Amino acid sequence: MQAAVSTWQTRLNALGPGILMATAAIGGSHLVASTQAGAIFGWQLFWLIVVVNVLKYPFFRFGIEYTLATKKSLVEGYQSKGPWFFYSFIGLNIIAAVVNTAGVLLLTASLLHYALPITISVTLLCWLILAVCLVILLLGHFKALDNVAKAIMALLTLATVIALAIAFSNGPMAPVDYVGPSPYELAMLGFMVALMGWMPAPIEISALSSLWLKEKQSQQTVTRAQGLFDFNLGYWLTAVLALVFFSLGVLVQYGQSSEIALGGVAFAKQLIDMYALTIGEWARPLVSVIAFLCMFGTTLTVLDGYARTLNESHKLLGCKQSKHSLNIWLILQSLTGMAVILFFKSALGPMLTFAMTLAFVTTPIFAWLNFSLVRSEPSIQHSKTIRGLSWLGLFYLVGFALVFLVWQLG
Repeated sequence: MQAAVSTWQTRLNALGPGILMATAAIGGSHLVASTQAGAIFGWQLFWLIVVVNVLKYPFFRFGIEYTLATKKSLVEGYQSKGPWFFYSFIGLNIIAAVVNTAGVLLLTASLLHYALPITISVTLLCWLILAVCLVILLLGHFKALDNVAKAIMALLTLATVIALAIAFSNGPMAPVDYVGPSPYELAMLGFMVALMGWMPAPIEISALSSLWLKEKQSQQTVTRAQGLFDFNLGYWLTAVLALVFFSLGVLVQYGQSSEIALGGVAFAKQLIDMYALTIGEWARPLVSVIAFLCMFGTTLTVLDGYARTLNESHKLLGCKQSKHSLNIWLILQSLTGMAVILFFKSALGPMLTFAMTLAFVTTPIFAWLNFSLVRSEPSIQHSKTIRGLSWLGLFYLVGFALVFLVWQLG
């Protein structure tokens, strides 16, 4: 009996990288994309969210397994595959780091602007939130981020489950005879691809998780069982929350008379208003807390995670490093993200859509890379189920990406 207690204690102590991955994933993909899918199309795309989460699972898992087995990060693994793959990752990672930092920071500030009883400009709130995030990360880095992420995920999970229970008890808001638009039209292919690109997260998040795990390994011993327990908990919690947000969109917004805003910031504000109107005005603070927690946690993890990948790439290129290199990349990424907000705020919506679409189109490449890395390690063995799911996932992702590219070029 004592051994079982000890095992659970060590697994709980090893929690961190998987929870950080969940926190990074939940922002734009859940609060905006999942909820939008339910709000616009009802239950029609429920299957798509389930399928994408299941089929992407092996490729995120492979990143954790590779680091557990080799003590190397996925970024190091990409370098070992050759310069073309490595430089492609760096280029895509830089784009994702800048656009995602600007996007999540602006959405977080907009939600706070909407919730505050006093009027403060969104730009000033961006600076304030960025300053708070930098203080947390620069003073504590991984340990501080680890602790904050666990607290945010606990509160977020509790708040969303309460909101879903209330929405189910009230029943769907759509009229009984309401017939919504169909997602199965060619014009909707772009929406579905963007939804899948960040569901449950962009594929480069697997590299971020790998680096967080490597940092965790530098602080304590993490066994394969502990690492996979942490990863599975974070991944499937993310998948369940995606379905929760999707269901909230169906129950609260689907079939309403007002048009669904497609811009992330406008949609988040509309989401809070609709909750207050349908569930009750008392729910406004609850929904505001859920939305803000989503985005604040995502902002923290996006800043830390992408800074780590940029720093690791910089080191692997043979560039000179110092003990402050990670902090320098963190500050550079933050300032570049703010520059995008200041100069391209009006184009941020299309930029985020572009980032989500690019994430999906490049997913098959990095999914295959992750798969090939674990296949090259004799110490990593998989069941027939995982191997079959991997090949099925590759076939699905490549097929859908080719259909989308043909549609775009046509």
